[in-house]
Amino acid sequence: MKPTRMNLVRIILIAIGLAGLFLGALIMVQKERPDQIVGVIVWIGAAIIVHDGILSPLLLLLDVWMRRAGRRIPFGVLAIIQGGVVVGAIMSMLVLPEIYKKSLGTKNPTVLPLDYGLNLALFWVAVAVLTGAACALYLAGARRRAANTLTSAA
Repeated sequence: MKPTRMNLVRIILIAIGLAGLFLGALIMVQKERPDQIVGVIVWIGAAIIVHDGILSPLLLLLDVWMRRAGRRIPFGVLAIIQGGVVVGAIMSMLVLPEIYKKSLGTKNPTVLPLDYGLNLALFWVAVAVLTGAACALYLAGARRRAANTLTSAA
């Protein structure tokens, strides 16, 4: 079986990724204390659980719900909305530890100086607005393309 160009690219990208993982693990083992390494392993494990156990099923449910809500929703709109949800979910995963730690309190008030809950809420509002604008632009472009197709066919 002759490898295709795409398979060759995949093999190269996988090799680069594995080399990066190996180098990162090597540097981490050399530079960090064992308890910090355990903390990183726990964090990565929790991230995988949150992604595979929470985010992916929620996106699947959102997709099923949106497809049932209206079979006329274009695929591009579904993809834009899912992209917005993914961006918001990733940011939430990054910010929720800060919100939790701030609720516990710190010895130094300058460590977590911001209102992370409010900032996360504002981020979600911005994601919703930008997602809505992207959907509107996509639909306007689709209408324009459809109108051009009708006029060129006539």
